[in-house]
Amino acid sequence: MDEESLLQLLEAQEERFYKIAYAYMRHEQDALDAYQELVYRALKHRHKVREPAYMSTWLVRVLINICLDMKNKRQATVTLDTVQEPVSYDAQTVELTELLAKLSPAEQELIYLKYVEDLKNQDIAVRQNIPEGTVKSRIHTTLKKLRSFWKEERG
Repeated sequence: MDEESLLQLLEAQEERFYKIAYAYMRHEQDALDAYQELVYRALKHRHKVREPAYMSTWLVRVLINICLDMKNKRQATVTLDTVQEPVSYDAQTVELTELLAKLSPAEQELIYLKYVEDLKNQDIAVRQNIPEGTVKSRIHTTLKKLRSFWKEERG
């Protein structure tokens, strides 16, 4: 894909990419930083995508990896002294976020696609280039894993 086409794709899906980044980062500036890094990496590595039809899927995967890297770096450097104001999430949101963090990046992406982007299994299958039955199976397994984590938390 040439640079101009890629920039048009990024611009057309900017809001979608921001929402994905915000879902992972939970902070506006971090989400914007992740999007900016996505643009940089997409331009630098666009030649790695052999099939232009999968460019959007590749961009989502790159963005998720960027977000996970940023979160890991932030967790490694944040100390209690640097936290200045309390976060105002309710207990259920915090608990759900913690449970989701226990999932693998692929599982987190699947949950995001299914329940945040509200995609049908068929659309997820096309996007990830896997059979629809595999999507159903993975969703079932991931939800079962989340239930297990929730039961462990509850004691």
